[in-house]
Amino acid sequence: MRTSSSVTIASAVEGPLDEAVVRHLIQHVGARPGTVYGKQGKPHLLKNIQRYNAAARHRCWLVLTDLDHGAACAPELHSEWLPSPAPRLCFRIAVRTVEAWLLADRQRLARFLSIPMTRIPPDPEVVDHPKEFLVNLARRSRARAIREDMVPTQRSGRQVGPAYTSQLITFIEDAENGWRPGIAAKSSDSLRRCLACLQRLVTSSQL
Repeated sequence: MRTSSSVTIASAVEGPLDEAVVRHLIQHVGARPGTVYGKQGKPHLLKNIQRYNAAARHRCWLVLTDLDHGAACAPELHSEWLPSPAPRLCFRIAVRTVEAWLLADRQRLARFLSIPMTRIPPDPEVVDHPKEFLVNLARRSRARAIREDMVPTQRSGRQVGPAYTSQLITFIEDAENGWRPGIAAKSSDSLRRCLACLQRLVTSSQL
């Protein structure tokens, strides 16, 4: 993973898992992650997107949100939120959530979750509820720690286990055995588009 000290990309996201993803993506294209804003959910991101767009007149930005189940298609959501993005802003939409991008690296994720790779679909963007799907994969894990951390108890009333996010962040940040955006992009068109947009930012900033 190369890093260019000459290009810094600020970002805004919905939450901590998305933050880990965008930091990894920015490093993957050879840039440095700048300050990550937002992290207070989708409504907060939408409320502030014009501010981020204005800031992108002066520096490089990535704004990432999820499409979510039942929402409009990605191009429609893009037009609704930000019809005129600044040249230095990448506004990208994960189909349907960033968990689908993690599912797209089937080999590494299967190893991390201690499950057979055949349980992970080759096209994660057709999964309606990637977060729920990932929790159900963890439910079948051979590793007790994965089950306890990522799967909620019936009494909790939660969608995910107590350390769901921290376990996935560990997977993302593992340099030797963790998530590979380049591999994942081969099975996720929205991730491929995100990487291409970031690469254009880096290239144009170095001209």
